[in-house]
Amino acid sequence: MAETGALPLHMQISELLIRDIAAGRLVDGERLPPEREMAARHGISIGTLRKALAALQAQGMLERVQGSGNYIRSGPDPGRGSGAVYAFLRLELAEGGGLPTARVLSVDRLPKDPALPEFGSDPQGHRIRRLRFLSGTVAAVEEIWLDGAQTPVLKASDLSESLYHFYSTRLGLRIARAEDRVGQGPLPDWAPSAFPYPPGTALPMITRVSHSHDGAAVEASWTWFDPQHVRYTVRLR
Repeated sequence: MAETGALPLHMQISELLIRDIAAGRLVDGERLPPEREMAARHGISIGTLRKALAALQAQGMLERVQGSGNYIRSGPDPGRGSGAVYAFLRLELAEGGGLPTARVLSVDRLPKDPALPEFGSDPQGHRIRRLRFLSGTVAAVEEIWLDGAQTPVLKASDLSESLYHFYSTRLGLRIARAEDRVGQGPLPDWAPSAFPYPPGTALPMITRVSHSHDGAAVEASWTWFDPQHVRYTVRLR
């Protein structure tokens, strides 16, 4: 079992703030706490926090007023189209938001599971199984298949916590859109004991097909999530 590569600290903080804005936990015009207080709360340096805030400012989601403070400036759909790493992640804690992290359970190149939706041109795919967390809370188990034509070899040690970020920066593959179908399915028998349900439990299940910038379907996945602590959320604005 291998840990995924963590995003840089400043990126983690900026993504957490973006998700809090999207969830309505931070609202347009709200003044953030003083920087020293925020840095202490997150256990980071002032320099790291300011780098995170600068990223939000560059995306038009933060206004820094000299002598006054930092103010949230949320648009009609925070995170979408802004370069947010987790713009396509629809899972949130029940109270909203939550910083996504993940633990890789296995990575294998295999013939594609025939139960998957159709995607890609290669008969094989890279199967990635992960345990996902939101702000440290166990949230979901995932089985993600990347079309084998995208790369000949994929190792757990290569991956970052955001697969779409990894695809973009390491493979030159940008995910432009994703289609989700939400239903119910039995938790698979490979789910780790850290997930708070036994295999076979009927749980909410997301079937996703992800498309590249040229419209090709390049990835398919299944996600089973904990309905006691996690919500699937889509906001229409």
